[in-house]
Amino acid sequence: MSATTTIRLPPKLRARVSQLAKQTGRSAHSFILEAVERHADYESRIRELVAEAIAADEQIERTGEVFRAEDVHAWMRRLAVEGTAPRPKPWRR
Repeated sequence: MSATTTIRLPPKLRARVSQLAKQTGRSAHSFILEAVERHADYESRIRELVAEAIAADEQIERTGEVFRAEDVHAWMRRLAVEGTAPRPKPWRR
């Protein structure tokens, strides 16, 4: 079940939304809803990325293990070409 939310758009933004919705054959409601969904997805992905980065940083602090960029880049190239490749060995700082 959906709920109604009212937003106030500045006149210039409202005109842009209306024009773009019209050009794409959609309603302004559909256009705004898609924009909100995309931004919510973006914000969720950013928060997940930050959480992963913080966890990785904490792991580095605990173990002292890091990977040299050259080794990771070579590993990624092998993965792209061969589909599988052994992980690079960690380096202790």
